[in-house]
Amino acid sequence: MTAKTKNLARISPYFRRLCSHRLLKSVKILTQTSILSPVRSKSDRLLGQLGSGQLEKLLKAHARSFALTLSFLPPVIREPLSLGYLLARASDTVADAAGIPRERRLELLEELQGLLESELFCWKPRIGHGELSSSELELVEALPMLMVTLERHRDRGEILLLWKSILKGQSFDLQRFTPRAPALSGEELEEYCFLVAGSVGETWTRLIANYASRTLLRPPAEMEKLGISYGKGLQLLNILRDRSEDLKLGRHYISEVSVPEMMMLAESWLNQGAQYCSNLRPGRLRYASNLPLRLAFATLNRMHRSQESSKVKIPRWEVYGILIKTLPSLVLPSRRNPAS
Repeated sequence: MTAKTKNLARISPYFRRLCSHRLLKSVKILTQTSILSPVRSKSDRLLGQLGSGQLEKLLKAHARSFALTLSFLPPVIREPLSLGYLLARASDTVADAAGIPRERRLELLEELQGLLESELFCWKPRIGHGELSSSELELVEALPMLMVTLERHRDRGEILLLWKSILKGQSFDLQRFTPRAPALSGEELEEYCFLVAGSVGETWTRLIANYASRTLLRPPAEMEKLGISYGKGLQLLNILRDRSEDLKLGRHYISEVSVPEMMMLAESWLNQGAQYCSNLRPGRLRYASNLPLRLAFATLNRMHRSQESSKVKIPRWEVYGILIKTLPSLVLPSRRNPAS
């Protein structure tokens, strides 16, 4: 190896990281010059800017992968979805806290559900020393602020409905998976996928219908159904990929004998997600909606080829490649758009 080759090899990792950073920045600039500039009052804009900064900081710390998708959405839709995600992530942190006895985690979630039913936005769970990591504690301690934001938010109804659905799924996890519990039935699995992810597709679509209805190429009710299937497909794919680790934690979502059938079901639901994306007009909303779908299909393809699904991971270079390939969805109709 020549001295010049050695130098190139030495700087190439840095060069690749630099190019990747600049690529992501360029993609974000392109998406932010696209459609939808909501008209809001001065007070709404001020509240939105303050809320957005705090939400963005929490998202970067606790939801890097989903934060990437959210970052491409118009602010009027990004803010309520970001808030809903962080609320659900905070309650999920409590639900999954191994340092807290299972019975007390259930009590905490039931306490939260009771407060939300009464529309009392003031939950501060009792967490003992060492029961959560510092990162987890940061998110849970942000709950009072997040709930005040929820109470004052213009989309409170939609966010609250979403959080209640996800909370129901989180409680189901704790109640259903007792020691030596069998795998979920088909009906239980589909209901669970709807509660924790299909509901996200439903809310995502309702917000688009509320703020950018011209983006939808099919009636909102039809798009909601496709959005629900899309969300269920993403969740089922996660379950299939993580099933070995989940089983170690006592969560027996699917039996190994049913894996081929579940792979087909996940692909079927994701194909409905493809229909969903192709029925959005070109722009930021379709770009953001398309990104998880492309990542999901890339993951599914790798799982078909791998013997160990838990080790399947999309490398960063492939993520950036997907970001580039889906750029036509910003400007081209589906019939001329190779990403659709």
